[in-house]
Amino acid sequence: MKRLLPHPVLTLVLAALWLLLVNTFTAGHLMLGLLLGWLIPFATASLWPQSVCIRNLPTLLRYVAVVVYDIVLGSFRVARLILGRPASLRPAFVTVPLELRTDLAISLLANTISLTPGTVSVLLSEDHRSLIVHSLDTGDATTMVAEIKHRYEAPLKAIFESC
Repeated sequence: MKRLLPHPVLTLVLAALWLLLVNTFTAGHLMLGLLLGWLIPFATASLWPQSVCIRNLPTLLRYVAVVVYDIVLGSFRVARLILGRPASLRPAFVTVPLELRTDLAISLLANTISLTPGTVSVLLSEDHRSLIVHSLDTGDATTMVAEIKHRYEAPLKAIFESC
């Protein structure tokens, strides 16, 4: 069964995303969404380095809510910074030491940081022990690192790496 349906949750998520993209709920679009939701994970199954095991679903749901909230709030912050006084921006590169060890969790952290307006992941160290992040406006680098570790890294560790 695993060979025919390699990622069942991803299949449902992709089908739902398809229905949201086409903005129409018909039997044809539902079938097409399910077909795409099955075909994409099936075609890319050999590219997945490891099976995904979610160890803490409630934490995952809270994490998604926090990320969506941070994206919305970050959009307003960046707009205010750019439309306000761009000359007063304090851009900086900050090194975030990592406790995460799996490639999936590190990738999700880097992508989450890049999705949040005003920050972008720049470089992962070769030993995967630190991530360099560029911030559009950095007041206190230590506070920023602590916030990333608390809001993003700790939940990802609980979701994907806890035993």
